[in-house]
Amino acid sequence: MYHYEAEFTCLSLEVIPEMNTLSSIKGILFDLDGVLYIGSHAIEGAIEAVKKIQNSGILCRFITNTSTLSLLSLQQKINALGFSIPANEIISAPQATLLYLKNQQDPVCRLLLADDVKQDFKAFRQSNSAANYIVIGDIGDSWSYSLLNEVFNCLANGAKLIAIHKNRFWQTEHGLQMDIGGFIDALEYASGVKAMIIGKPSAAFFQIALKDMGLNADEVAIIGDDIDADIGGGQQVGFKGILVQTGKYRQSYTDASAVKPDLIIESVKALPQALGCG
Repeated sequence: MYHYEAEFTCLSLEVIPEMNTLSSIKGILFDLDGVLYIGSHAIEGAIEAVKKIQNSGILCRFITNTSTLSLLSLQQKINALGFSIPANEIISAPQATLLYLKNQQDPVCRLLLADDVKQDFKAFRQSNSAANYIVIGDIGDSWSYSLLNEVFNCLANGAKLIAIHKNRFWQTEHGLQMDIGGFIDALEYASGVKAMIIGKPSAAFFQIALKDMGLNADEVAIIGDDIDADIGGGQQVGFKGILVQTGKYRQSYTDASAVKPDLIIESVKALPQALGCG
């Protein structure tokens, strides 16, 4: 079991790589939302692209910061869209959080999580006022000043802050939506407590996937729509970073980022060709 360290068109290229940069790739990490699907709709060509890569013998893992679905619900959603992905190939930030908490001594949790995800955490003791771990994921419209103040007081009394992720925004079927990163920033600022970020772009999160595949970092590529969390996070541990122009991708945001992808493609549909298995 992995132990976290403390604190933790066809092929549209904007970055012109040496095409052999992907010749040594033996494993692919697929981000989910924005890469394979948006909301309840698979991205055009994504199902076929994943199938080609799976059939080529390249190892695949499917990673996500999504914190609104339990592992079972997430797998059911993905496969209902037409993919064929086993649960043991899905690595979600909530599952990584579970691994972390299981290695702590007698954690008492306050879970700011969607009800479905809470099912995965039911083995832990829970308290709204005496928690020593505050676990924050996506809770939609449930945020309020009084809730933030309750969490602030728990942190002021010594609780640790765990953020399943710290994304700024995400792509929905109705456009961009603010994510939980702003709330995490507010709690850190008010309490002086630094959050432990479990999901992307945490290096520890990517190391879980790497260990699970049994590959070296230079044999793995990550494909994502978030230039910072996906591409930057993956590159910091030695992965190749492939950015898609779908999901939350925005040209202006990409241009402003210090992260430079190894490859930019129009969508995941172009990935088999880029890997030489199309």
